[in-house]
Amino acid sequence: MTVFITVTCPDCHSTNVVKHGKSGEGKQRYCCRNEECLRRTFLLDYSYEGHKRSVKKKIADMSVNGSGVRDTARVLKVSTSTVIKEIKKTKKTQEC
Repeated sequence: MTVFITVTCPDCHSTNVVKHGKSGEGKQRYCCRNEECLRRTFLLDYSYEGHKRSVKKKIADMSVNGSGVRDTARVLKVSTSTVIKEIKKTKKTQEC
């Protein structure tokens, strides 16, 4: 019995998605074929929480609200270097 799972792009929610090899950890990588989509490849389940967009958004929100780097890392269960890297990215986009 074959089961089909509909895979949608997390950014544009398009179903025009194809398999695109495996990650270094052996997880299936997918490629979005929508021309207007900014994100080309993605995984359905990430091994590390810091790769998820929801966590990156929470890092930005917590830094705006005055949370420290260590506090943010402890609450979101990511490393301090991930928090610092995301804060630097959001700072650059706000300057432009």
